[in-house]
Amino acid sequence: MCLAVPAKVIEIKDSMGTVDIAGVTRDVSLMLLPETKLGDYVLVHAGFAMQKVEEKDAEETYALMAEMRGAPRTVDKL
Repeated sequence: MCLAVPAKVIEIKDSMGTVDIAGVTRDVSLMLLPETKLGDYVLVHAGFAMQKVEEKDAEETYALMAEMRGAPRTVDKL
């Protein structure tokens, strides 16, 4: 199974970026999204930023992931 997770871009150097994923930082390739700017949210899979996403969508994903770990429900049912 493959899973892409949302991450906030906190640093950019050439075609690489540092992202924050719920408090954990990772270096990722931005080669597929050269228009990425600081503060953007991107979906990261296998070390590559694959697609830009809205901040609200990233926050909802973080909340759902926390819920899977036992946190109280904070996201309305779809």
